[in-house]
Amino acid sequence: MPGDNPLRAGQAVTGGHEDSSKAAPVAGLWPAGVRRWPVARRLLAATSVFGLSSVDAALAQADVVARKAGLSVSAVEVMQLAVFAGVMGAALVSAIVLIRERARISAENVDLRARVADLNASLQRSDALLNLRDQRVVVWASEKQKPELVGSLPAEAGAPEERAAFLAFGRWLMPRSAAALDHAVAALREKGTSFDLVVESQTSAPLEVQGRKSPSHFLVRFVALSESQRNQARLKLENQRLAADYDNMLGLIDALKMPFWIRAADGRLKWVNRAYAEAVEALNAEAATREGKEFLGTPARESIVQQHLAHPVFEQTLSTVVRGDRRVFSVTDFAGGDGSAGIALDMSGVETIREEYERTVRSHADTLDQLTTAVAIFDPQEKLRFFNQAFQKLWDLDVAFLESAPDNALLLDRLRSDGKIAEQPEWRRWKENLLGAYRSVDSQEHWWHLPDSRTIRVIANPQPKGGVTWVFENLTERMDLESRYHTAVRVQGETLDNLAEGVAVFGPDGRIRLSNPAFVNLWGLPAETVEAKTHISAIRAQCDALAENSPWPTFVAAVTGFDDERRDGSGQTELRNGTVLRYAVIHLPNGQVMITFVDVTDSVNVERALKDKNEALEKADQLKNDFVQHVSYELRSPLTNIIGFAELLSLPATGPLAPRQREYLGHIGSSSSVLLTIVNDILDLATVDAGIMELEIAEVRVDQTIAAAAELVAERLDEHAIKLKIDAAQAPKSFHGDETRIRQILYNLLSNAANYAPEASTISLSCRQAANGVEFAVHDDGPGMAPEILDTVFRRFEPRVNGGRRRGAGLGLSIVKSFVELHGGTVRIDTGKDRGTTVICLFPTTPTGVREAAE
Repeated sequence: MPGDNPLRAGQAVTGGHEDSSKAAPVAGLWPAGVRRWPVARRLLAATSVFGLSSVDAALAQADVVARKAGLSVSAVEVMQLAVFAGVMGAALVSAIVLIRERARISAENVDLRARVADLNASLQRSDALLNLRDQRVVVWASEKQKPELVGSLPAEAGAPEERAAFLAFGRWLMPRSAAALDHAVAALREKGTSFDLVVESQTSAPLEVQGRKSPSHFLVRFVALSESQRNQARLKLENQRLAADYDNMLGLIDALKMPFWIRAADGRLKWVNRAYAEAVEALNAEAATREGKEFLGTPARESIVQQHLAHPVFEQTLSTVVRGDRRVFSVTDFAGGDGSAGIALDMSGVETIREEYERTVRSHADTLDQLTTAVAIFDPQEKLRFFNQAFQKLWDLDVAFLESAPDNALLLDRLRSDGKIAEQPEWRRWKENLLGAYRSVDSQEHWWHLPDSRTIRVIANPQPKGGVTWVFENLTERMDLESRYHTAVRVQGETLDNLAEGVAVFGPDGRIRLSNPAFVNLWGLPAETVEAKTHISAIRAQCDALAENSPWPTFVAAVTGFDDERRDGSGQTELRNGTVLRYAVIHLPNGQVMITFVDVTDSVNVERALKDKNEALEKADQLKNDFVQHVSYELRSPLTNIIGFAELLSLPATGPLAPRQREYLGHIGSSSSVLLTIVNDILDLATVDAGIMELEIAEVRVDQTIAAAAELVAERLDEHAIKLKIDAAQAPKSFHGDETRIRQILYNLLSNAANYAPEASTISLSCRQAANGVEFAVHDDGPGMAPEILDTVFRRFEPRVNGGRRRGAGLGLSIVKSFVELHGGTVRIDTGKDRGTTVICLFPTTPTGVREAAE
């Protein structure tokens, strides 16, 4: 090594021209190929850390030695020597390190072999333990790897040996155990949550299952239990089931809308549900239990306690107040050894529904009882449960027999024996076919022709819950009515076809429904035009051209219009051929419209002739009135002069007259007075007809008016020895009217009575207060009036002797009627053969519609 010969090392560092020769001995120490510096550089680069430090130390030492010895060594030699020394040092150090590491590794190998031996022994022991017949372990190494199964379970455990079948827990464990195990394994693998469970196989063998997590594995161990452990496990499972069932039951009871309670042995509330707390208006169930709020009243609770002494179950309907309302509950309470439990079902709604159902059934029964159709209801056992009065009257059966709930077959036999239904050729088969309705789902219909000629329609309607409702409809009258209806339709058709009046009926759609030949003939239409379903617009198109002013637009509006109020109408139209038709539009039910046409051509022509004649008569009457009025005014002046001059001639101042002259002058005066009266009457009637007469209404004194009228006729009465009897005891003192006209009325009545009264007879004039006015009556004992005369007695210018002494102008009663009616009164005549005549005039107390006289 370089360190072994320091002199040679110093020589190698001096340098000079002799370096090569002098360095030969030293160079011989280097291996071949390491004589140059690049080689030394590569060796230095290849050395370890220990070598570099040795080379540096050697170079420093060589340099120091060379300087002290005064040797001249070149740098290359120093470097070579340093490299050699470093390499040798590194090799030495490496050898030492390798020797030490080998010793350590040998020691470790010995230790590892011992440990491997221990592990092998432990593994063999573990395998031996795991392969026991009383346990099985499932190991998950990672999430992606399939689980590994170690060990086995006894056959009585019911666990399959196959890996896939064993991991399918739901196939060999009870459903509840399989679900609990699946949840526990999922929690173990996801969250590392350990668990200890007791599960039950489908063979009822309990197993203990433990789940654990190691740093790199998840393990689930199934352990078969011993007999004592099995018993303990079964008890634990039973406890789990009971606990779960208890929780489920409490949860269900708490969710019920029915109050539920559990009491301790001393009767105190132990637990209640939410419905109980709400019923007693407690904050929650715990508050209701803590405060001891009772749902039932004290009498109800005492009744429950008393019944529990004899029977553990109490069932009864009780009432209590809930939220201020009294409600009915069906209470069931069970008493055990350590307490009791009860539940209350709200029956208020059920009771309401039951009462409503009973009312509905009674209402239906009452309704069916009022029907004229016979109804009988039989139950599923074919027993009669309901019948109405129509059923009892139809078959005339005893009510006691019907109320005894006879079966259907017996009822049919009873009807057959009483001869109320027709005898059938095969009675048994007919009855079985009829009673087949109880086994049918569809309604059946039968027709019975009874021996008394009645026809009954029988309907059997099966009920959903069993039984049959029998409906017996008496169609005898209906069939009779249908026969009569068809007969009436045929008669109506024949009647319409033979009517002279045209008839056309249109439906709501505007199409013709019915017409007769007269309609076609009156309008001159083709027969095919009025066929059924022809629209009214098509008929109008042809009829518009036949009439002067066609009414068919009105007909179309009436038939097809949508007016809320359908009004009938009538009118008249004239055709271009001179025919005049009177029509009527009549709205029928169901939106139909009937139009009728009557040929009134002859009537119209006669009416026109009568109108022309009437107009001529009116003109003639007007001429007559004008003439009479004119002549009457013209006659009044000369009559006044005649009467005046006759009175002058009768005066002594005019000169003496011979007896004959004075007689003639008296006749002239009396005749002139009569003529003046006739002229005044004519003028009064003319004034009344013209409507210009006005009454001078004032207070009329009854006694004075009667006296004035009697004085006017006194001379005529004395002439024939006729007496006047006046009866005014019941008359009012006065009433309102025209005194002059009333006096004139009484004068005319008395004059007329004096004309017909027999010689030396009596005429009566009476006046009395009637309910609606003042009544005057004049009676004479004359021959009376025939009925045919009464119709013309008030006509003007109709004088009739009829036993009278003189023939007048026939204006007296006409004037009486006109003046009485001007007062608003009435005139009537009571007469008869051999009982005289009585004329009665009734005046209202206060006339209306006339002008009152000025005071």
